[in-house]
Amino acid sequence: MTNGTEDLDHLIALMAKLPGLGPRSARRAVLHLIKKRSLVLLPLADAMHRVGATVRECLNCGNICTSDICDICQSEKRANGQIAVVEDVADLWAMERAKVFQGRYHVLGGTLSALDAIGPEELRIPQLMDRVKTEEVTEVIIALGATIDGQTTAHYIADQLPTVQVTSLAQGVPVGGELDYLDDGTITAALNARKAL
Repeated sequence: MTNGTEDLDHLIALMAKLPGLGPRSARRAVLHLIKKRSLVLLPLADAMHRVGATVRECLNCGNICTSDICDICQSEKRANGQIAVVEDVADLWAMERAKVFQGRYHVLGGTLSALDAIGPEELRIPQLMDRVKTEEVTEVIIALGATIDGQTTAHYIADQLPTVQVTSLAQGVPVGGELDYLDDGTITAALNARKAL
């Protein structure tokens, strides 16, 4: 771009870092935002500022919320003894969208990976073990993707919890699949047909 557009160039460069957007898509998005300045750009900037100032991780489960403990963890209705272990907040949101799971969650923040030097301490596995000890947990549902790292993580967690029923999602989750990309019906079928690890 020409001189005097440093702010626009910076905005386009930032937008290009978003998943699914490259430089050309980012330029189109920025042009759209500018054309719809009062309807989209200014409200979006305001919302992003508020979210940036208030959003944090739930101290209990790792979900994203605006308080120290998220609504799911605070809900007594969700304290049914089940914890679904997910890799990422997007997976938690996918399961919530399906509206079939009524327990609580635990977000690991990734999966074990010897190649990337990601061990249990780099994830939220120790916090999960603490929750199982302190909350009245009767079942831990491993809701990780059907990848090698996901399965390795699932078996590691199951080995650490010999006194609790550990199950995993069953049919409908393809090998190499990630929860965030699955439709609600597939997630429902997988949750309902979970099996012991």
